[in-house]
Amino acid sequence: MRSSRGWGIGAVVAAGVSGVLVVQGVSGGGARGVAADGKPVSRPLAGEEYAAALKVAADGDSATLARRDTEPFSMLGVTWSDPSAKMAGKVEVRTRDAGTDNWSSWLELGTDSGPGEEGATRAGTEPAWVGASDGVEVRVDGKESAELPEGLRVDMIDPGTGSGSGLEPPGFAAASTEPPDTTITPDETDSASRTETRTDSAASASEPPDTSLTRTPSETPASASTSDPASADASTSTGLMAPKSTAPKPPITSRAGWGADESISPEAPTYLPAGIKAVVVHHTAATNDYTCDQSPAMIRAIHVYHVKSNGWRDIGYNFLVDKCGTIFEGRKGGVDKAVLGAHAYGFNTQTTGISVLGNYNLVEPPTAVLTSVARLAAWKLGQYGVDPAGTTTLTAGAAGTSQYNTRTWKTGDQLSFPTIHGHGDGYATECPGTKLYAQLPTIRSYAAGPVTGLTLKSVTGAGTSGTRTYTKSATTVSWAATTPAALIAKFEVLVDGKVAATTAGTATSGTVNLALGTHSVAVRATHVSGKATTTAAATVVAETAAPAFTTAPNLSLTTGTVNTTAVPVTLKWKATDSAALKEVRLTAPVAKTYGPTVTGANLTSKSGAATTWSMTAYDQAGNTKAASVAGTPVILQETSATRTGTWTTKSSAGYLGGKSYSSSAKNATLTWTFTGRSAALAVSRASASGQVNVYVDNVKVATVDLKSATTKYRDAIWTKSWSASAKHTVKIVVVGTPGRPAVTTDGLVYLK
Repeated sequence: MRSSRGWGIGAVVAAGVSGVLVVQGVSGGGARGVAADGKPVSRPLAGEEYAAALKVAADGDSATLARRDTEPFSMLGVTWSDPSAKMAGKVEVRTRDAGTDNWSSWLELGTDSGPGEEGATRAGTEPAWVGASDGVEVRVDGKESAELPEGLRVDMIDPGTGSGSGLEPPGFAAASTEPPDTTITPDETDSASRTETRTDSAASASEPPDTSLTRTPSETPASASTSDPASADASTSTGLMAPKSTAPKPPITSRAGWGADESISPEAPTYLPAGIKAVVVHHTAATNDYTCDQSPAMIRAIHVYHVKSNGWRDIGYNFLVDKCGTIFEGRKGGVDKAVLGAHAYGFNTQTTGISVLGNYNLVEPPTAVLTSVARLAAWKLGQYGVDPAGTTTLTAGAAGTSQYNTRTWKTGDQLSFPTIHGHGDGYATECPGTKLYAQLPTIRSYAAGPVTGLTLKSVTGAGTSGTRTYTKSATTVSWAATTPAALIAKFEVLVDGKVAATTAGTATSGTVNLALGTHSVAVRATHVSGKATTTAAATVVAETAAPAFTTAPNLSLTTGTVNTTAVPVTLKWKATDSAALKEVRLTAPVAKTYGPTVTGANLTSKSGAATTWSMTAYDQAGNTKAASVAGTPVILQETSATRTGTWTTKSSAGYLGGKSYSSSAKNATLTWTFTGRSAALAVSRASASGQVNVYVDNVKVATVDLKSATTKYRDAIWTKSWSASAKHTVKIVVVGTPGRPAVTTDGLVYLK
């Protein structure tokens, strides 16, 4: 027996005796720990319990345990000797971090968990995980109208180092894509077992003994009648069977995985012959301040508390889930069987219990928790053909009152419950916490199906026009759903109503190849329950015909300011497609993209440089057609023109080449001859500028007025284009406009 620093040890603690530490169920040594003084201490492989009695005040309204050193522990609770008594007061504890002088704030322990298992030796608060500690202080403040229960003590649990065989993946991991087997077969290990009537005290939670509960003969207490007519072959008992479920089994960490000390729970499990009618969701309360690698230790500690502190046969919950979504086997007997738990007073014989590690009055449950609880509930209820979104009728094994819907019942009443409900629906407790309770509709939806929030996010071929998507053949379909992937068996891409591709429930997209033509494309999601839901269909057109340039690209000069490096030009074209033209791209000498209805663009080209203008038409399916046109803008200075009449040379940096010709003489002319397909007259303009007549190939084609409110240089004011390159002459004749006869020319530009 191990001793505590500075105070004595007793094998049994009498009610009301303070300052005494009780060591129960001492196990062998193991790894080493660290005491508050920094010295190493032996840590048990299995869990241990230490207890210290509280000192009750003379008036009986309060009880305390002064600060003191303790053996190392990580979980604690306050218990009392009468298992049927209730705690009407407020129970608070504070602890010291192991090896330090740091004391925690006061932590209130939950006292509304209900009576324990039939045969329990003590009642108590919910246990609280406090982490590695070596000091404790307790205070209990009772209510004036009720006395504190007798035999108050604090039970401290060292979870030990355990010998766990490892954890399974979290329960929100992707589900198997194999369809669940609905064949019901006895478990091989129990196929030869026989059942007998339970009449002993193992019936759960102070409920009247249920003579339908079954266990194997080797597990039956001596007090059970072996001649009971209810005795039958175990293979005919639903509780002893392992029915296959309509939903896949999630990964579950076994008792060996979390390091259960099986020596403290030698009594055999009891089974529910009628199977499971509902899942009751709990939380362990107290704190959320734990890391998920501590979860096995927390569960070992709960196991020790339930067995050694409360006197139960085993841990009360059938399953536990940590905040990371890892699912743990709770009470022994087989996760795939209907094992009697001790978790829902009055309703244990018809339900299975799932408890989430943490206090969900304080925080929102993460999606990992909701997913794992839903997946586990779907599997367990699916073993017995129970709809997770439905309701069921349970027979009350004891009188009671609910917390969440404030109804009251008496023993034997028939009550309707959701098949997935909270502990507080069947008892006056806030368990599973208000925030987790509020998420029960989500859990039911996740568990029952169908997949919710299924939307077609995109259908990607090459492009979309209006409500249609176009592709040559391959189409990528993307989708989203609010139901977690672990509860989705598969997605299917439907083309014209037929399955064209199948993906796992974790996928968010899939690719299909389409035959030529117009198709409807949708996505169908199948829940692990087998229920399916389908998105609205999208229209996808598969086509391989290339676009066409019905008007080939052509280039001409246009009006604007002329520079030797930037001559204004117009590029024109017209592209069409049999399905849907997406765009036309200019790829050289510059990159620009134009919409399907655009047929021209004003650009600039370098003078004297041969330039190829390359274009590609794209349709929505990704088919393309290329075309191009080449041209060289050439600037002819006015000095290269043939002159008649009087012309004056003017110099300015604003003129092309720094010079220009100016004339006020009526009928003075300049004539240029060139070979090309487009021409533009460049002039200088001002408010007093006059007019010129323009002749092309000796034919008058225009009278051009050079007048401008603002001064302009190198202004291409007039243009003319032809369908093909040829030799042409352009002549300008000074009109001699009254009051403003002067004109100034800056040359002729042509495109060859």
